[in-house]
Amino acid sequence: MNFQIPQGFFFSTCTAGIKASGRPDLALALVPDGASAAAMFTRNQIVGAPVILGREHLRRSRGNIHALIVNAGNANCATGKHGIQAANAVCSATAKALGFHSSQVFPSSTGIIGVPLPFEKIVAAVPGLVASARGSLSTIASANANPGALDEFAAAIMTTDTRKKIAAAELVFKKRPVRLVGVAKGAGMIHPNMATMLVYLFTDIVATPRELQSCLKTAVDQSFNNISIDGDTSTNDTTLLLASGKSGVQLKSARKHFEEALTNVCRSLAKQIVSDGEGVKHVVRLIIEQARSTDDARKIARAIANSPLVKTAWAGCDPNWGRMLAAIGYSGVKIDPSRISIYLGKQRICHQGAAAEFDKARAHEYMKQPEYDIRFSLGSGKSRLDFLSCDLTTEYIHINADYST
Repeated sequence: MNFQIPQGFFFSTCTAGIKASGRPDLALALVPDGASAAAMFTRNQIVGAPVILGREHLRRSRGNIHALIVNAGNANCATGKHGIQAANAVCSATAKALGFHSSQVFPSSTGIIGVPLPFEKIVAAVPGLVASARGSLSTIASANANPGALDEFAAAIMTTDTRKKIAAAELVFKKRPVRLVGVAKGAGMIHPNMATMLVYLFTDIVATPRELQSCLKTAVDQSFNNISIDGDTSTNDTTLLLASGKSGVQLKSARKHFEEALTNVCRSLAKQIVSDGEGVKHVVRLIIEQARSTDDARKIARAIANSPLVKTAWAGCDPNWGRMLAAIGYSGVKIDPSRISIYLGKQRICHQGAAAEFDKARAHEYMKQPEYDIRFSLGSGKSRLDFLSCDLTTEYIHINADYST
């Protein structure tokens, strides 16, 4: 991918010894002059210590963040007072090395739940991590970070992911470029209302935290809240948007174009997450049409996407429309079964809530593709929603049965 890092951001990674694999597991994003910040978090009532502290730091700093520090391999969740102390220690060590207040450091963690975070390892690694980021700052005359450093950042935050997830966009306003880049991790426990994922979005547009929050909510509602891998909602889900302001372009002057770019970047990352889902062989786009409202369409899509019977049928390339119809029925949305039709590609496999004549062999072949669409016409209204999901395979079971060991 060819892109330029937004102005004002610098990245570094190292191995702190959190991952059992010995791979890089600590990542830093440095914003020397600070950035406006906005974030969205998991709706799970059980949350990791970094989520608690991240919310507090955004409030205390009034949305002014100078550093993001992420560890992979340990979620620092369900670890009691030790978890908060550990997250505080990491932020304090980072702030001390950088010369900022600890509330201007945003923490994130991902990995196994219920295991105390060995924060001493992270604290010991922080000085080298900071020196590396500052070294890139002093050696890059253009004040733009090397995209290779962001690539390493994306790799360091991975857990069960099999590949890095990066997306970028650029818009030009009155001959001045505004850059936006996003990185994400996530492969399991992916469900609407965020998903098990960490997403970091970096831009050099000029914006207030309130302006960013509004844009972020819109983008998340059209991307990360419309995906599901396994129906589980994580404890540490975080999407963070940082704006350095270095482009000189005001968000209020280019809002429409920026929101479009932000939504596209988020959609790209969302698709990459689903495509890299644990054990996934097929990515399935559910197209819900003629719903009474977007909320109804999303409820129906979730019901279909989270049904183990539906997902295993997808894994077997079985055009079992009855399972999908049943999921619509228990979605909690008022529907008229006699108005529902289901299409697998161009073939109608269910008509007016009953079986339609279709070529089963052709349908089976269609479902062998790594990506395909299933369209649901509800006959209830005018709202439409696209929702990404995937199949459920034996490999998913093996990955998660062995995860903690």
